[in-house]
Amino acid sequence: MNRPSSPLSRRGFLRGSGVSLALPFLDAMLPHKAAAAAAASPKRMVAVCTSLGIYGPAFFPTQAGRGYVATEYLDLMKEHRNDFTVFSGLSHPDQSGADGHSSEMTWLTSARHPGLGGFRNTISLDQYVAEKIGVETRYPSLTLGTNNVSQSYTRSGVMIPAETRPSVVFAKLFTNGSQWEVQQQMRKLKDGRSIMDTVREEAKRFGSRVGSSDREKLDEYFTSVREMELRLAKQEEWVQKPKPVIDAKAPSDIAENADIIGRMQLLFELVPLALQTDSTRLITILVQGRGDVPPVPGVSIDHHNLSHHGQDPEKIRQLELVEKAEMNACNKLLGALKQKKEGDKCLLDNTMVLFGSNLGNANSHDWRNLPVLLAGGGFQHGQHVARDAKDNTPLCNLYVQMLQKMGIEGDTFGTSSAASVPGFV
Repeated sequence: MNRPSSPLSRRGFLRGSGVSLALPFLDAMLPHKAAAAAAASPKRMVAVCTSLGIYGPAFFPTQAGRGYVATEYLDLMKEHRNDFTVFSGLSHPDQSGADGHSSEMTWLTSARHPGLGGFRNTISLDQYVAEKIGVETRYPSLTLGTNNVSQSYTRSGVMIPAETRPSVVFAKLFTNGSQWEVQQQMRKLKDGRSIMDTVREEAKRFGSRVGSSDREKLDEYFTSVREMELRLAKQEEWVQKPKPVIDAKAPSDIAENADIIGRMQLLFELVPLALQTDSTRLITILVQGRGDVPPVPGVSIDHHNLSHHGQDPEKIRQLELVEKAEMNACNKLLGALKQKKEGDKCLLDNTMVLFGSNLGNANSHDWRNLPVLLAGGGFQHGQHVARDAKDNTPLCNLYVQMLQKMGIEGDTFGTSSAASVPGFV
């Protein structure tokens, strides 16, 4: 076994290449088989989280199964009752942290003990899928929110900032750049390919100086480099292809930060457009509660204060007004997805819409028994799947089923304990 006379420096290798490369990003490449499956029958996923919880008594039915009596919130979505399933008793284990709000970081990751010292997040559900099928669309994923914070995290546990301005998202999706802008983007991509060539040759020379164990690691690195080159080639194709032409006007942004309902609705309106044009197949939206008063008729107390209602009837009344507006927005989104046809199906049939919160009871910062609603995607809906809240069935069990619907093989994700939630197919 050949060993260097002195320890080799990874940083030294990168400096010797004359480039700086974010190696964890190179793990996010596309298996060709997964790409072919996605192209044959596109599946999509939308995940919407409201960070200040959803008032349980107005959301959870008291009966399980298909004969449940709709609650106050679910009655607002009665026209889509057979298009969604309500879940109770699901949670992520070990979410105790600095406070319950820390679980906002882990709704799509399930990483344990958020907010505590040394915490490091893991990859989110959407980015896990983006690694597999992301290059098949112009944008691997869209990360949106009413604030800059998001639910999307890379494999390295780094948050992807949310885009909050619908006008910017619309332009990104549907406004073509000038010839000069396209040429500039092409130049950047070609520079990126040149960097890949440089790093690859340097790595080969580097490999002759290490032992067999490190050669295996370098082989993995070579594979990542080659796959990155495929990604760059695919990006070159997208740069030269015109963006979709749609019959829709660009939205006007809402300047008032407190208007989370208005911001939420505008972002929701972009979802069917982005999915039907196959600009992306993965969208996350974080509706982040705030410490100011949302402009909802009848509401005079700030949203965060309302979520910590302390069983005060007036606060609960106003909280329900805010959350009914959120449920109405979700209902409208499902309706828009059902109206758009794809062959003999509608867009909702091929799109999973996950709607819920990282808090089961915001009043007590409780992260157990999360409010979860899953619509569309080809599942058998129209029921309340009730799990015993004391058992804390992992929410990631449902995520595994969602991954399978996306054509992603495997039976684990995050803190999953099984490949499904009993009673749901």
